[in-house]
Amino acid sequence: MNWRFWRPGILVVALAWLAAAASAGAQTVGATRCGTGVHESEATGTVLLPDDQSFCALVADPKEPSTFISYLRGRFRTLDDPSGVVTNIATIGVGDTFGLIRFGGPAAGEGFQLDAIGAIFAQFDVGTPSTDLINTDYIIGVPLTFRRSGFSLRTKLYHQSSHLGDEYLLRDTGTERANLSFESFEVLASIEIGPLRAYGGGEHLFRREPETVAAKVWHGGFELRSGANARAQLIGGIDLKAPENHNWSPATSARLGIAVRRTGAEGHPGRLINFVLELYEGPSPYGQFFQDDISYVGFGVHLGL
Repeated sequence: MNWRFWRPGILVVALAWLAAAASAGAQTVGATRCGTGVHESEATGTVLLPDDQSFCALVADPKEPSTFISYLRGRFRTLDDPSGVVTNIATIGVGDTFGLIRFGGPAAGEGFQLDAIGAIFAQFDVGTPSTDLINTDYIIGVPLTFRRSGFSLRTKLYHQSSHLGDEYLLRDTGTERANLSFESFEVLASIEIGPLRAYGGGEHLFRREPETVAAKVWHGGFELRSGANARAQLIGGIDLKAPENHNWSPATSARLGIAVRRTGAEGHPGRLINFVLELYEGPSPYGQFFQDDISYVGFGVHLGL
């Protein structure tokens, strides 16, 4: 890609690093490099509606429930201009995890936790006069997480439905709307060793509509984070998803940037703001275009709300 496209993103990442690296914040008891952890008052026993989390959000998964905005430039097969001009899109997400009940372990940050999650992901074609809405994915689910020292596990039962934007439907593209929805059960195991994290697992989709949606997806990846006690960290991640209906051809998502930590209230773990460069190639993560292969580079701001 053109070097001029990368310069604004690199400049923003550099400024964020300089602004945050000047000071260092105290770590919450049991906190990890990725910012999760449990306040000492919730470390043992049963806690209703806990404030904190123990499973680290995935850095590079484009469908991880979170709040973000990204600008992407690349090849989106269904959207591309026939002349070969690349497409520019903006993608946003609004999502969060809400703790329901926690069964604390023998040490701070360990134990089981049941949560509820919700997220909306939307993509917009910024090359059109009205910035057409292209696709929206809605996700709601119930994850159960477990942590013991550097090992953590997440099982998640969730529902997704996807819808084409009205403005996109008015285009003369010949695209047919699919009534895309499914339920899925996901299992991910994660291990953290110093600055390195590795995770792997998969999911099985059921009640799929249409049935051409993959029934099985293998999922794994790696992450790196710099100093555990810094107010700003260098972060990087590679996320791989191999769906059955693409003959197990993996979608590769990579992100590199800076995570700025905001100090949490009353000793709770702080929140993270990630400024990242993004790269993607493979089967599309956007619901209505699940049969497309896409590729892009971009820049995003992801909030740990």
